[in-house]
Formats: sequence, structure tokens, C-alpha cells
Amino acid sequence: MEIINTKAEYDVLGIGSALLDFIVPVSDADLDAFGLRKGGMLLIDEKRSREILASLEGRAMEIAPGGSSANTLAGISALGGRGIFLGAVGNDPHGDRYIRDTERSGVTTVIGRHDRMTGHAITFITPDFERTFATHLGAALQLNRDDVREDFIKNSKIIHIEGYLFEPPGLVDACMRALELAKKSGVLVSIDLSDPSLIERIRPTFEKVARKYADIIFVNEDEARVFTGREREEALDRLSRYCDFAVVKLGQAGSLIKSGGVIHSIPAYRTDVVNTNGAGDMYAAGVLYGIAGGLSPERAGMIGSYVSSKVVSQAGARLSGRLSPNAIP
Repeated sequence: MEIINTKAEYDVLGIGSALLDFIVPVSDADLDAFGLRKGGMLLIDEKRSREILASLEGRAMEIAPGGSSANTLAGISALGGRGIFLGAVGNDPHGDRYIRDTERSGVTTVIGRHDRMTGHAITFITPDFERTFATHLGAALQLNRDDVREDFIKNSKIIHIEGYLFEPPGLVDACMRALELAKKSGVLVSIDLSDPSLIERIRPTFEKVARKYADIIFVNEDEARVFTGREREEALDRLSRYCDFAVVKLGQAGSLIKSGGVIHSIPAYRTDVVNTNGAGDMYAAGVLYGIAGGLSPERAGMIGSYVSSKVVSQAGARLSGRLSPNAIP
């Protein structure tokens, strides 16, 4: 896949919800008690968020910056690439922490501050390492089209948008401005469809955006099934009708990439799984890093597979430390 603006300062500009992750181990029974569907993402209001957090008081909990696109940019930075993140947080200590920790990961931030609670995702990890989210978007919903600056878009090789942003009206408006500016400037567009339930709710929106704007699309196996009505290779074929670089992630079975009419089967790296939170985001980081660097689809996929294996072997959703792409098998 050809990068048109090869002299751009940033490899990837990511747009997403700036969310702190509150990561807590739970049982399946706990999920039932909270009324959560295992493996899904439920949007909750501030009142419900405070109730859940109060009920979790005293349990082991890790707090770390998250959000799908921001996680991906942190992974790109860990590989030596340059990323810039657009989002919004609250005028509160959690907002301070989010910006500080994201910039410490090497990502440039363009993050607005608002008089609302900083968004957060209460991330429940069951004994089988499955992730379930109760998410309060809070200040993340304040991102708007005026925050999407043309100079940043034009100075990036790729823009990457998480699918969750295509549902709330105000965020959709910001996304559409970014997509139009990217296409006008010859910047590649990458979209992660994010969640099967989300696809069920806004399939027409995703179909329109994919057909008109997308160069790169990421889905996991469940998302592929819901979006295309097909499985694995057949789903990949359907997905590739929308974009030049289609990816179906298969978990422990690796991933499939179709680019230029050629299918690449990418194996998974063996590792001891501690937490699957962030696996897909890190996979996208490796692939986008490879595309921005002009690497082959197969090599980009291998880097994605490797960094994904690294993040699932640790507790957080972002890599700790730096990785040299040249050292990746």
C-alpha cells in the first residue's frame, strides 16, 4: 500500500475516546450481578459508574490510560514510530493523569479539557482472560469537529479511528471532518470496527464509511461475522471489497490479511496470556507501523502479531518499554 505523503511528521494520527482504564479481576457471577454481557461493552452514565466503582472498593484494581486509538498510538511509539492523538478529557485529576501518562509513552497529544468527568472504562477480566467493559464516556463526548485540525491531518501518513466514535452524533461529526480532510490530503484512512454489538446497531453507517473512505479495516472474528455474514476467509473476501487492506484477527489462530488481491495468513506468537485487554489495539499498532514504514503486508502483520503477544503477557493494555522492530522474529 502506497504512502502518498512520505515526508509527513507523524506516522499515524489517532482519533478516539480518551478513557482511563480501571482494570479489575472478576468472576462470571460478578458480571451477571452487574448485568453485563461477557465480552461486550456497555455504555453507562456517571451515576451507574459511581455505583459500580463503589461496589468494587477494596478489590485489586489497576488504573492506566486507555482508549482503543490511544492504545494503538502508544504501541506505535513503543516501536519507534511517531503518533499524535486527538481526544478530550475532564478538568480533573484523572484528566491530568491521562495526558501525563499518554505523553510519557511518547505520543503527542492534542487533548481538549472540559468541565465533565474524564471518561473511563471499567474493565472486567474474568478467569479465562476475557474482557468486558462498562464505559462512561464523560468528557470524551466533548470532542467536536473544531478539534480536528487540517494541519495535523495533512502532516500524517495515516489517520486511525476507532469504531465507537461513529455512534454518538457529535463524535460522528468530528470523524466525518477528519475523513474528508484525509481524503482531500491523500492521507490513508484506517478504521477499527471495535465491537459486534456496535456493528449491529450502526451497520449502515459503517458500510457507508467503509465504502467511501476506508483504506484499511480491522475486525476480529466476531465483528467480521456480524459485518459480512461470513466466516474467516469468506469474511475477509467480503471485507476486501470495501478497502485495499483488510484484516481479520483470529485470536490464538493468528490473523488474515488481504492486500493487493493476495491473502496472507499470519501466525500468532505463543505466549503466557495474563490479560487480553489491548491485544487488538497493539496488533493494529504493529500493522500500521509497518504500513507507514512501507513494509510488506506480511511483515506488517508479523510485527502486529508479535506486539500483540507481548501486551497479552502483561497486566496493562499498553506495552511497557520499547521494542526494536528489527529484533522481531
